[in-house]
Amino acid sequence: MQIMTSSRLIMGFLALFALAACGDNVRERAATGAVGGAVVAGPAGAVIGGTAGAVTE
Repeated sequence: MQIMTSSRLIMGFLALFALAACGDNVRERAATGAVGGAVVAGPAGAVIGGTAGAVTE
């Protein structure tokens, strides 16, 4: 099992939160955050990204 380096993990989470901020309304931000989270960290990332997108104003 390959372990991600800390710099790659940090960059992934920065990308996740950048994508979570995209969209004109709460649903769009939650959707883009969920997609970004899924790409970065799989199913758990999708949940975190969707939540971050929903609370981003």
